[in-house]
Amino acid sequence: MADLFASDEPQPAHEVAPDAPLADRLRPARLADVVGQDHLTGPEGAIGRMVAAGKLSSMILWGPPGTGKTTIARLLADAVGLRFASISAVFSGVADLKRVFAEARDHAKIGKRTLLFVDEIHRFNRAQQDGFLPYVEDGTVTLVGATTENPSFELNAALLSRAQVLILHRLDAAALGQLLDRAETEEERPLPLDTAARDALIASADGDGRFLLNQAETLFSVNLDAALDPAGLSALLQRRVAVYDKDREGHYNLISALHKSLRGSDPQAALYYLARMLVAGEEPLYVLRRIVRFASEDIGLADPNALVQCLAAKDAYDFLGSPEGELAIVQACLYCATAPKSNAAYKAAGAAWRSAKATGSLMPPQNILNAPTKLMKDIGYGKGYAYDHDTADGFSGSNYWPEEMTPETYYRPVDRGFEKRIAERMAWWEERRERNQ
Repeated sequence: MADLFASDEPQPAHEVAPDAPLADRLRPARLADVVGQDHLTGPEGAIGRMVAAGKLSSMILWGPPGTGKTTIARLLADAVGLRFASISAVFSGVADLKRVFAEARDHAKIGKRTLLFVDEIHRFNRAQQDGFLPYVEDGTVTLVGATTENPSFELNAALLSRAQVLILHRLDAAALGQLLDRAETEEERPLPLDTAARDALIASADGDGRFLLNQAETLFSVNLDAALDPAGLSALLQRRVAVYDKDREGHYNLISALHKSLRGSDPQAALYYLARMLVAGEEPLYVLRRIVRFASEDIGLADPNALVQCLAAKDAYDFLGSPEGELAIVQACLYCATAPKSNAAYKAAGAAWRSAKATGSLMPPQNILNAPTKLMKDIGYGKGYAYDHDTADGFSGSNYWPEEMTPETYYRPVDRGFEKRIAERMAWWEERRERNQ
């Protein structure tokens, strides 16, 4: 889908049908007219510098829908005098690519280089992406790909090594406000909204300029006796669905944000990201599984009840279902966010696993081995074992490590929550262990 924006500066005239959609009528005619991407298109931006030098390198434009990827690609070709060719990975196959490359070579022979814009480039499979490489390397085309997905996951490393990844930002409120100003100038009348409703309309766009202009066009098309307030606007326009793909980057970004908000003991932010995921349709039990993991990884024995709370939330959700059971997930989320934190158990597990792999199959000391047969008793299994409950302090201080191995310290409790008491107990044991040596 093409995207577009214009600033509130005057634009050179460009041929657009009078009855074209508002978004197309407001399409910028110059890079200077693009709003919200000054970090790229401004004089100090990567695109601005390339245009000033008159030479483009291949690039991948990565950003949310409606942030200007298609528009920038078209304007780039005009700015440096390249022929513009465009294909969409959604509708194109191998035959289309061969045709585009053949046409680009024909134009190169007469001195006209081609900027090839590939919309939704991440939708091409790995083999098709590899097909671009020779034409990019020999200069047949300057590739400008557009994607809403993280190029690190969706594009071949070989292709990424030959193209500069440029990140477009979602449009902020100021940029979206400029678009509405332009729309009102184009229509020669104000939007039928009060100030609060105008702000609500901007917020509903979620950074997508095309969506905002389409909504504005709907508002211009209806006859209203009075300006709408936010409630009236909500009743007239459909609410925008949050952009969220369960198997793509948005999914991992939000679960990462939830986990880090919990770790940072910010219950308000944690609850926000939990709501974001559930409102967008995430499976509640997936979110709860992540919170259960958090209870062991980031709280551990600092508050052993955190894991109990999470498992109780799982039982409650299984019993109640949605939406009633989601409140139990909220409770588990808030409990974990406000609990004392420790990753001591998580770090201890990693260290113990590495040690186990490194030491192979060392035998435990014979005194702590069971001796169910006479032969095993005869060769020393269980000999000299000190039964801790029979000692004065209930602690013998015996050695439990293989003879070939130096004792290690994996678990180091923190000085927070219940682990503070555990640390005191371990120090007491260590003192007596050293006394017994």
